[in-house]
Amino acid sequence: MSETDAFLLKVTDLHFGWGQEPDFLIVDDFSMQRGSHVFLEGPSGSGKSTLLGMIAGVLTPRSGEISMNGKRLDALSMSERDKLRADSMGVIFQLFNLLPYLSMIDNVLLPCRFSSKRRKNVLGKADSLEDEARRLLTRLGLPTEMHTRKVSNLSVGQQQRVAAARAFIGSPDLIIADEPTSSVDTAARDAFLALLMEEASATNAGLLFVSHDRSLASAFQTQVSLTDLNTAKKETA
Repeated sequence: MSETDAFLLKVTDLHFGWGQEPDFLIVDDFSMQRGSHVFLEGPSGSGKSTLLGMIAGVLTPRSGEISMNGKRLDALSMSERDKLRADSMGVIFQLFNLLPYLSMIDNVLLPCRFSSKRRKNVLGKADSLEDEARRLLTRLGLPTEMHTRKVSNLSVGQQQRVAAARAFIGSPDLIIADEPTSSVDTAARDAFLALLMEEASATNAGLLFVSHDRSLASAFQTQVSLTDLNTAKKETA
């Protein structure tokens, strides 16, 4: 096994900038072990979402390497990155990105429509896709009688839980959470974070949790500051 294969995620000598602008994000080295829970913090505008976009394969770095399960994302075509993301990553977006005209359960099932791997993972342990979607929704505090409700009729906290269930279905290797607790109160935030970490541990998924709220850091095995990680500003200082 190579050094890269030993990691779930490994970022090396990564450079990114917009258009003709100079690099504003340079990450020399960042990695995650399989099943690890990592808290990545940084102030607004520090490049957290940009880094996540490259890790998820939505943005392309100017140079550098990003490897997921030993496979280099930066060397893949856009369609190949889309497939890898669908198969191996669950993403909880800051604004959740749910489809408002679909029900809770149909939103949760979306990854299984795009990934045969995640669909097979579900059917290997559950009687049906719908049963697993309902299990996750119930586990996250949304009772059965709500599961057919359109997500446009849900509170922010309820939408947050639907987004988490969608990310977890099919046991992806990596869960990426981009400021998922920024719109809820402290009690709801803490309860959601506990459930998030429990479900990640249950499937041995890596959890990359990104936030500007440092008070959450102590709940994680590893804490990383993007301000410290980003060497772009240090080079121009």
